[in-house]
Amino acid sequence: MSGTLVLVRHGQSEWNLKNLFTGWRDPGLTEQGHAEAKSAGEKLKARGLKFDIAFTSALSRAQTTCQHILDALGQSDLETIRNAALNERDYGDLNGLNKDDARAKWGEEQVHIWRRSYDTPPPGGESLKDTGARVWPYYMHDMQPHVLSGGTVLVAAHGNSLRALIMALEGISGPDIVKLELGTGVPIVYKLNADSTVASKDVLA
Repeated sequence: MSGTLVLVRHGQSEWNLKNLFTGWRDPGLTEQGHAEAKSAGEKLKARGLKFDIAFTSALSRAQTTCQHILDALGQSDLETIRNAALNERDYGDLNGLNKDDARAKWGEEQVHIWRRSYDTPPPGGESLKDTGARVWPYYMHDMQPHVLSGGTVLVAAHGNSLRALIMALEGISGPDIVKLELGTGVPIVYKLNADSTVASKDVLA
């Protein structure tokens, strides 16, 4: 039996707009971010999708995105599980800093390594590998069973938690997954086979 897994990065946040490291901080969506999330819902509605359950992080930008999508589908009251396992990567000492200011303090090369290496964390924070270490078990135990039983599952989360999930789904290497860019509010629709492999992938840009 094949199930459907839909991944959506939250709409633009206030700190995305200001070029700040956000991590586990909790700014809301911008006006554009709200519009992106609503648009994601309309794109999924146009595909005739209905969800059986939704998962999101403990951060409001992802939760609001999730709610906009469900509202657009007429599923405002759908069971929605919120868990910090799906939170954005924790940037540690970089949280709240302007990315240009961080480059001025630590140097462009060092900040680039922290942002784009797979397993080098910033001071006091998580690498993408560390993020995966909490995302993967949560997916395996809490989300995947719904998909493999034929369900349609929505996940509204963050750039790095979704990168970790996509890495596992598609078998992408550490050096390659950090290059993957995920647009805000862009749904990615996966059909999974019964053995959990990907049958198809559709990006609704």
